[in-house]
Formats: sequence, C-alpha cells, structure tokens
Amino acid sequence: MSRIGLVYHDGYDLNFGDHVFPSVKYKLIRERMLADGFATEESFSKPEPATDDNIRRVHTEDWVTKMRKGTITYAEILKLEVPYSQQMVRAFWLAAGGTLLAARLAMEKGAGYNVGGGFHHAFPGHGEGFCAIHDVAVAVRALQAEGVIRKAMIIDVDVHHGNGTAAIFAGDASVFTLSIHQYRNYPSEKPPSSIDIHLADGTGDDEYLGRLGEACRLAVPGFKPDMVFYVAGADPYVQDQLGGLNLTLEGLRERDRLVMEVALGHRVPVAITLAGGYAYDVKDTVAIHCNTAYQADAAVAEIGWDPGE
Repeated sequence: MSRIGLVYHDGYDLNFGDHVFPSVKYKLIRERMLADGFATEESFSKPEPATDDNIRRVHTEDWVTKMRKGTITYAEILKLEVPYSQQMVRAFWLAAGGTLLAARLAMEKGAGYNVGGGFHHAFPGHGEGFCAIHDVAVAVRALQAEGVIRKAMIIDVDVHHGNGTAAIFAGDASVFTLSIHQYRNYPSEKPPSSIDIHLADGTGDDEYLGRLGEACRLAVPGFKPDMVFYVAGADPYVQDQLGGLNLTLEGLRERDRLVMEVALGHRVPVAITLAGGYAYDVKDTVAIHCNTAYQADAAVAEIGWDPGE
C-alpha cells in the first residue's frame, strides 16, 4: 500500500475534448494505481481549489479576473492553446490546491504526489502552452507566506523548458530552479533558470541520467532547500508526440529514482506534479506517471522518513 501522500480530484479533467493534451489521463492514472494494488480509494486525499488570495501571490489581478469572468481575449486563448471554459478554470484552481496539499503531505510522509499539476508555462499575467495557472509557484508562495518553508527547489524534467517557472522566480534567492529539456523544442524563448540543461535532439538514457544526476547531486546539498518540487513530465519518452528525446520506460524510472533518492537522502521532502505527457498510446503516458509514484514510494521505503527530523 502506498506510503506517500496521493492527491486526486475528478475535477482535474481540463475538459479539452479532442486535444493533444490527454486530460483524461488523470482519471486513468488513479484507476491504474487502484488496479495495481498500489492504492485504495481511501489512499487519495481530495483537494479544495486554491484560494484566489493564494493565486494572486503569483498571478496578476488582471489575469485572475480574466480567468474568473471569462474576459480572456482571443489572442490570449491562442497563446494558451486550449479552449476556455469555466470547467477548465476550476480544474486549474483545483490543480493548484492539489499541489499545495501534496506539498503538505510531503512534509509528513516524505513525498506527496498530485495526480495533476505541473503547469510550468504559466506566467504571472498570461498563460502559455496548455498552462493557465502555475500551481507549483502558487504552492511555493503559500508555504513561504505561512512560514512552513523558507527555500524551495524546483526540479523540472519535462521535455519542454520551464519558462514560466524561470520568469516567476527570476532574481529570487529563495527559490532554485533547475530545468532539463530538449533545447530545440517549445518554448522558443527560454528565460534562464538557476540551472538549465539544454539537451540535443535524440538524447537518450545514459547522457540524460548522467547530466541530471550531476546537477542534482550538486544543487540539492549546495542550496539546501526545505522542499523539492518535482515537475515529472512524461514527455521525454521516445514515443511522445511533442518530444524529441529518446528516453525509454526504464530510463524514465531511473530518472524518478535518482531525483527521489538525492532529495530524500538529504532529508528534503518532495512534492511531485505531472506536467506533460503525449505518448502516441495514452497507456504509455499513464504507465510513466504511475511509475513516478511507484519510484517515490520505493525511495521513501528504502531511505525512510521521519517528519520530526
């Protein structure tokens, strides 16, 4: 049975319809975890939507109002690349609440896993690339405001650069941002993260794991964060429609194990979000996301976690 905190809400489905982003994946991940015996119905905590006050710690009043009232412009919808609806808005607010809840569970259990979130292309005043609200930034700012954490590290392994993350935390010494991504891929403009690992097209398991491992083993003990937020995109997979890297399923499992073991080995809790995943077969995307949870659980079991430490 799962040792880590699991967070899920039926409202996570972003209602995108026939879209390359398979928002049905959230429901399928939960079903797969139940079928595998990793979780029971009682294993999943149900989040509340993030409060508007917490959203405003990251996003402008203008953007929050546009999302809430549906006054977003056609040009803004084109940049966002997803259809607008009130169901979509609620899903983004729920994802932010879910990531915050996953972070709270991580403090208790060593790892918290939001079956959603990771919307790293959202900027304070606009959305991009399927991302309207930056749930990870919302969680970081909420926990900092409450005095629960002082320093956070965001390790982003999505195939696409975390441009919104880099922009939001630029010049902020309390948040360390690390992005490993395919260089010749979306977004075209990549604001600098604390560490950017630009990968060539077709990079495979060995180079990817070597460069990620080196960065994590230096950054985590060097920065000494109070929490790691792990943006665990499934799209570095070799069979992903929107990616151009060549990671195998085993390579992705090793990626997850590496991040978890480095963080937990330094007694840093990890809040996990899912970000992208667009495999030609959605079952592969679901398997990759589930494996992330399974690797996190195994790392907590192996290393142990005492919230009193």
